[in-house]
Amino acid sequence: MTAENPTAPLLEARALSFLRQDEPVFAPLDFQLRAGELALVEGDNGSGKTTLLRMLAGLLHVGEGELRWRGEPLQRDCCAGEILFLGHQLGLKADLSPRENLHIAAGLHGGRDGAGVSAVLADIGLRGYEDEPVRRLSAGQKKRAALARLLLLPATLWLLDEPYANLDRVGIALVNGLLESHTDAGGAAMVTSHGAVSFHGGEPRRIRMHE
Repeated sequence: MTAENPTAPLLEARALSFLRQDEPVFAPLDFQLRAGELALVEGDNGSGKTTLLRMLAGLLHVGEGELRWRGEPLQRDCCAGEILFLGHQLGLKADLSPRENLHIAAGLHGGRDGAGVSAVLADIGLRGYEDEPVRRLSAGQKKRAALARLLLLPATLWLLDEPYANLDRVGIALVNGLLESHTDAGGAAMVTSHGAVSFHGGEPRRIRMHE
């Protein structure tokens, strides 16, 4: 195994694009993301923002160009557990409770040191709903149940596709606080949003999607 390069960015894209029916979905992208950084992915609807995040998560194959993780070609198996994707589909089993969903996630990916399921659900605003089937929760509560994975799982890079959707002002502030804490601790995040990001750690890196 090649030794990790401590000076390399966490994530690097070189002339990256995705092909659909042999046609690029967006213009080639070049960017870097380092520990402690937040990147805001900007673009019109249909510009490929979700496609980009899904490709970075290993859910879609790279069409053209190159992706590197910690200085080495990105392979899904080598960074399993280090990259966490939260998309429009929340990845929750509707007949299970938030507690049960989180236990399954931790069983697959491990948990952060000192992070317990009950405490995470309380911190995310689901105290009293820990054992309610997800299908009975409101849209905002379901979103919080999904966001709880950010507190529980030990991922370094968060890929968050419209994380503010279905959240009230308190929920939006909660997400911004999670991003602050994560980057302050040396993590990194890429976020698609229509303007709810409030990041006090400096101006976020901006990645603009172009067709």
